[in-house]
Amino acid sequence: MSEHFIQGKTFENIDFSKQLFEAEEFEDCQFIRCNFMQGDLSNILFSKSRFQECDLSMAKLVKTGFREVEFVQCKMLGMQFDVCNPFLLSFKFDQCVLNFSSFYELKIKKTAFVNCKLEEVDFIQTDLSNAIFHQSDLSRAKFEQTKLQGADFRQAHNYSIDPEMNGIKGAKFSREGLGGLLDKYGIEVE
Repeated sequence: MSEHFIQGKTFENIDFSKQLFEAEEFEDCQFIRCNFMQGDLSNILFSKSRFQECDLSMAKLVKTGFREVEFVQCKMLGMQFDVCNPFLLSFKFDQCVLNFSSFYELKIKKTAFVNCKLEEVDFIQTDLSNAIFHQSDLSRAKFEQTKLQGADFRQAHNYSIDPEMNGIKGAKFSREGLGGLLDKYGIEVE
């Protein structure tokens, strides 16, 4: 095991925003209440790791790898996930604020967004097949040529999805959310 590989370590209350990582790969690690705001996470691989109550807002993610990574109660404003390493990219978000982030053109099937704020998030041309948006706020999120087959929006709210511009076959919506599929027509559903 090289010095550039760290496994099974917990990092708590550390400010990573102004320092460079010496390690290139973290596996089975936990980051608790750490600050990564505007930090540079480029070219680092995180595998089977967990970020809890961290601030990752505006962190640089050029070729960053996230494989089976869980984010819990994290602040993640303006994250550009679209420049991450797409190989085996997989993550889960629980109670996170991801406003103004971008997932443009990513293949992130089965991704779970649970109790998240996803305001003005870019999902254009993203493959979100079988994704879950449980209790998530999708105000002004952008869906265009997005693959949403089998995605679950039954408990999501404030979304606006054009069925003619997105693949929604098999997607699940609640009766209360049907208005979000009709927004472009300017009609009111009561």
